[in-house]
Amino acid sequence: MIETVSTDVKEEKAVLVGVINQHQSTEDVTEYLNELAFLTETAGAKPVERFFQRVDNPNPGTYIGSGKLSEIQEYVKLNKIDMVIFDDELSASQFRNLEKILGCRVIDRTNLILDIFARRAKTSHARTQVELAQYQYLLPRLTGLWTHLERQRGGIGLRGPGETEIETDRRIVRDKIAKLQEKLEKIDKQKATQRKNRGKLVRVSLVGYTNVGKSTIMNLLSKSDVFAEDKLFATLDTTVRKVVIGNLPFLLSDTVGFIRKLPHQLVESFKSTLDEVRESDILLHVVDISHPGFEEQINIVNQTLHEMDVNDKPVYLVFNKIDLYNHVPKDEDDLTPASKENISLEELRLTWMARNNEPCIFISAKDKTNIENFRKLIYSKVKEIHVQRYPYNDFLYPA
Repeated sequence: MIETVSTDVKEEKAVLVGVINQHQSTEDVTEYLNELAFLTETAGAKPVERFFQRVDNPNPGTYIGSGKLSEIQEYVKLNKIDMVIFDDELSASQFRNLEKILGCRVIDRTNLILDIFARRAKTSHARTQVELAQYQYLLPRLTGLWTHLERQRGGIGLRGPGETEIETDRRIVRDKIAKLQEKLEKIDKQKATQRKNRGKLVRVSLVGYTNVGKSTIMNLLSKSDVFAEDKLFATLDTTVRKVVIGNLPFLLSDTVGFIRKLPHQLVESFKSTLDEVRESDILLHVVDISHPGFEEQINIVNQTLHEMDVNDKPVYLVFNKIDLYNHVPKDEDDLTPASKENISLEELRLTWMARNNEPCIFISAKDKTNIENFRKLIYSKVKEIHVQRYPYNDFLYPA
């Protein structure tokens, strides 16, 4: 009898850990750990438990206090947990101490995001960008990760001056970073040349938090087949398509999604991808209206755009996924102040329309709700720029 060997890969079990500082509430941290859980699932692991602790300043040695650490240690041992994921970036010494105490693999939020990017990278350009970010993340942590190799080599022919293992590793990583940076510089020049060769067509970029539906909107407007799914960072490479609304042509770009605490290594290595945003004429800021923390997501995207120095560009809010928006109406005799959960979509429309001078629009790309008005909005804004560049073509475009 032939024994069948299973080839199924066991799903790794993960524990999530966060801290509550003086500027955060329990609700905030719960939402942050919800996002960390989504990141964990996107990476292919299963989040089974969450721990958080209120601290003013994280412990420099173990990030969290000894009492909470003992609680996590006991849970990890009893439930055979494969990894513990922390919602903040850890130092080399914290990694070393935590893995020694917990007896399992420890990773941080940055490490997790880099892993997802590595899985998602399909093109040579994206893979190079991610690899560079990974090495830049690794370099300052080599001391903590390789302390067992710090001893000077000994033995016949190896005594005396020479490099330690850690110095060798640092040199190898630095050389690798230099080569990847050189490779990316060449790609950046090629990308810049490609953008120049597109002529003076108006450029529109879809920006926003990750998983808000940018790729679905891209497919809808351009009638293309850009990869889209309900996962974080489904899009890494910027996709550019020529779109025609009425008889007005323009270029539409689908860019990588932003996220809270986006690792600075990724922002730097994805410079050429983000240049597509910098060189755009119009930014369509897509928002997932059904997400409970959509207001914070808007602020994070606005902050990221500010750091990218694109404050001079017109930005129009596009509230997507109205088909998933739910609210709980207040009872007539309930005198407590209304919360976000009590506001209807119609009330929200009025609130946002009153708060923003620029027009915003509410759509469902999935159900194609209000898409015709969305097209009209894009058409009018693209036309304003287009007729400035080609004033003699103004008569070609209907009002």
